[in-house]
This record gives sequence, C-alpha cells and structure tokens, in this order.
Amino acid sequence: MEDVAPATHCCSFIQEDHGTSWDYFGPISSIERGQFGQNQRVSLTKDLALHQEIGKERAILIKLSHANNQNLYDTTDIIPLWDSVGHGTHTASIAAGREVAGASVFGLAQGIATGGIPNARIAVYKVCWAMGCGIVDILAAFDDAIADGVDIISASFGMSAAYTFTDPVAIGSFHALKKGILTITAAGNYGPLRASISNVSPWLLTVGASTIDRKFVTQLALGNGKTFMGSAINNFYLKGDMFPLIWGGDASNYPVNANSETSKYCNAGDLDSQKIKGKIVLCNYQSNGAGILHTDGVRVIMPFQSVDDPAFSFRIATTLISPEEIPKVLDYIKTSKNPEATILVIETWKDLYAPYVPSFSSGGPNLMVPDILKPDLIAPGVNILAAWSPVGRASVYSEDTRSVKYYVDSGTSMSCPHVTGAAAIVKATHPHWSPTAIKSALMTTADVVEPKKHENEREFAYRSGLLNPTKAGHQTCLGMDLNFPSFSLAVEDGHEIKGNFHRTVTNVGKPNSTYNVSIVMPDSIKVNVVPSVLSFTDVGEKKSFLVEANEPHITQVPIISGSITWKNRKHVVKSHW
Repeated sequence: MEDVAPATHCCSFIQEDHGTSWDYFGPISSIERGQFGQNQRVSLTKDLALHQEIGKERAILIKLSHANNQNLYDTTDIIPLWDSVGHGTHTASIAAGREVAGASVFGLAQGIATGGIPNARIAVYKVCWAMGCGIVDILAAFDDAIADGVDIISASFGMSAAYTFTDPVAIGSFHALKKGILTITAAGNYGPLRASISNVSPWLLTVGASTIDRKFVTQLALGNGKTFMGSAINNFYLKGDMFPLIWGGDASNYPVNANSETSKYCNAGDLDSQKIKGKIVLCNYQSNGAGILHTDGVRVIMPFQSVDDPAFSFRIATTLISPEEIPKVLDYIKTSKNPEATILVIETWKDLYAPYVPSFSSGGPNLMVPDILKPDLIAPGVNILAAWSPVGRASVYSEDTRSVKYYVDSGTSMSCPHVTGAAAIVKATHPHWSPTAIKSALMTTADVVEPKKHENEREFAYRSGLLNPTKAGHQTCLGMDLNFPSFSLAVEDGHEIKGNFHRTVTNVGKPNSTYNVSIVMPDSIKVNVVPSVLSFTDVGEKKSFLVEANEPHITQVPIISGSITWKNRKHVVKSHW
C-alpha cells in the first residue's frame, strides 16, 4: 500500500494521502475478535465526505483512467474524496454511522440517528462522479477493498441488468467472494416495471426497498373547501394563507412561442412571470420546481404517480398529489371566478399499511438467469433520515445552496446499507461464517411480506421478505446444482412443471437438533421434500434434501409462489419459492 497516490484529472496531478479509517483508531489486531461490533470493516464503494480525524486528513486512493472518458474531463465535480452530492455520506451513515441525538431535517423526523453497526470501521472508495460511475474505477475499488482486508462490501449502485462477464460489479464481487467477502448491492429504482432488476449475479446479496411506518404529508386546500392529500418536505413558514391559483397552461410565455401545451409542464422559460408572480401554480408534470422559482411563483402543485412513496424536499413550498387529482384541481380553476388555494403545514403520519414495496423498487423476474430469484430480500428504503454532505444540495433543486447535516432520501441505495449493517453484525457474531452463510442467514430469517398488499407480479420485487437483523444473528440451520436459499423455476406457458432441487444445510445451532419440514404451496402444484425430517447430532454437521416440483402443465398463470420451512420448537428457517 503506497503512502501517496497520484490522481489524474484533466492532465494534472493531485497528491492524496492514502489511508483507511482504522489507521487513526489503532490496529485491528488490538481488538479481540469476539468483541461485538468492534472489529468489522465495511467498505462503501461510493463517494463519502472527507473529514478531519485527530488532526489528520484521511483519504482513499483515487484512480482515474482514460477508460473513464466521460469523467476524465469533467470540470463540474470534485476529484478528491469529497462527497459533492450527499449520496455516499447518506449510505455510509446508514450502514455504520455513530449514534447522534437530535438528528432531523428541517425539524422533521427528529430523534436519535444511528447506523446498523455504529462501531464499525469504514473504508471508502469513490467510484462515481457527476458524469457517472467508471467501470475501471469500480474494478479498482473492489481490488483495493480486497487488499485492505474489509469484511463486507456495500455497493449502492449498479448497472442495468448485464451479463456477469461484462458487469464490473459482478466481476469485482466475485473476486471478493473468493476472498471470503460478501458484497451487498441495490436492486435499482426502475420499478414497477417487470424485469427491471439490477445486480442479478447469484453471489451478490441484492436488496429491494420497503416502506417504513412514517410518512410525510403535505395537504392541498382549495378555496372551495376541498382538500387533497399530497407529499413533500417543506421547511417554509406556511401560515395557511390563501394565494391566487393558476394553471401553468394559462400562463404561457407567448414571446418565446410557448403555448398551453408546453407551459402546462411549467418548464423554465415557458411561463410568463407577470402571470405567475405571487400565485400558486398547478403543473401537469413533476419537476424540481425551478420554472416556478424563476418566475416568482410562491407555491407549486405537481403530480406524482404514487403519493404513498417517497417525499421529496423542494426549494419552494410544494405538494405532490395523485395524477387522478390534477383534473379536479384544474376543473376548480376553470369554473371559479377567483380560484385560490394554500399548501398546509407538513405533518408526520403513521403509515399503518407499512411495510410494503414502493413503486420505484426494481423487481424480477431475472431475465439473465431465470432460475435465480432476485432481489434476495427487501429493507427500509423510503424516507430514510441519515447524514448528508455539507456541500450536498438540500433539495431536488440543483442550485439549492442551503447546507444540511441530515437529509431524507429514498431508493434501494438506502435499503442496501441497512442490510450491510445487519451482515456486519452477523459477521461479528460469527466471524468464521462464509459469505454464503451470512447471505443465507439474512434471507432465511426475513419476515414474511403480505402478498395482498401488492399486485400479483410484484412478488418478484420482495422474494425472501423483509430484513430481520435480530433473527439473522441467531440462525441455526444454513442453506448454501447451486446451493441457494431460495428456489426458482422458469416454465413456458402450457408446458409441464418438473424440477428437482438439491440443497445442503449446515447446523450452526445446538447439537442433537431435529427439524421438520412445512410446505406452503398452491394446490395447483405438487411439491415434495425428501427427507421431511432432518436430525443433526453435532454442530457443523451437514444434511442434504431434495425438493421435487411436479404438475402436468400450467396455463396463463404468470407466477406461483410459496415456501419451504424447516422448524423445531425454537427456530424457523424459511426458503421462498
């Protein structure tokens, strides 16, 4: 490991100190392996803010290559290990942030913020800049993480579904796997489209998103007394005063050839500031609100496909309402002599319907390898409060100059480090477990997700269920053909269902343990498990079983799901089908 690393940026050289966080906390060897949580090093292959630490600056080797042609000549971002966006700081603090009292964003979600394993040591490798994530940088980061001896790798990014021999995350993570390091990745934010999943390689632990039981509600009140539920994060002083209400389509900037068909989307330049000034504007398209800011509007109403999903922060008081409600508001504008409205003060509600998979979370089926279910499980990824870079923007508005210490963000990028923290806890509890064993423990102890909360094919978006870190550390029977803790069989419509799955499990609980199988499957398919009872004499003993699935044919049934559970009086080990 070199002490000084050159970084190339637009034909110049920058010297950066090369170190890791544990360089300033003492050597790993000074900490006993059995000490809970203290010995874990978590690698976040993403950007993270540079901090002062005991009088020293710490940074990680930065490598640029001519293969990164779009990043090599980018002048809008910062080359050193500074987080100019906030994403890396956010994900890192979710995985291993220290406990901080009084954390909030604009006074919302106030409480104690802490990461999944707050005593973990973090190594950070910046692979993404304003112009994207370079393949060479991703592979270099994996190489460095392996060389630095990390225990878990967390990658809150990914390419669109790609073959494993061309995907840098798949290639890098496979090398990490061979060195005993589990890589956890994000499923992607392209839902609810079918087969939108990213990071599908079987050795990855791929994480989708789930909601939490907190939601931010910003209601719209019209002058006729009607109210509409909306979502957004506003920190503005909203007294409830009524303002004149106008539709963007009625505020066209005719000198630039704008008309109602263009100005209704409220893009900057298409609106007449004389018509907008001092008014609330109804727009037919979701944006960052820049068009209204630049024309002196005071409030914005925009559509959002699912108001039960994330709440975004804006630079102007905003509410996002359901697209079905937009025509109702427009009708009020058209039929009222003096239409007016107000946006009410933001409220925090308890979401009694949670947890469920948000619309943005990518799901299967896995088109690259249909017999491998992805994502592997889901974890909280909606309205997550975590640390933020002081130079990161405080809203979706790119020119927002406000600085915040914490931020509410959403995405499978936020779900991924939740699982990273849990995986690090399992690794701390069972330091000799393999990456596959850790993955199996997390998947087979996941909480069941209720199918009735989702449309049928959204079952491809949550598979094993919702992360339960408490159970994962106490798993007693691990499932490792491909010895995967789930089952998947792709069958063409009208064809026979016939599949045999061989699995081997290892007893990591107490000796002299016996498990009985329980099968949950629709009557339309016959599933048999042989043997139906597994008896272990010793810890570490392995047992194999066969799962047989048979049905003469299947017609016009897009998905059949169920589960196989091994259980005794104390423990439950579930594999999903």
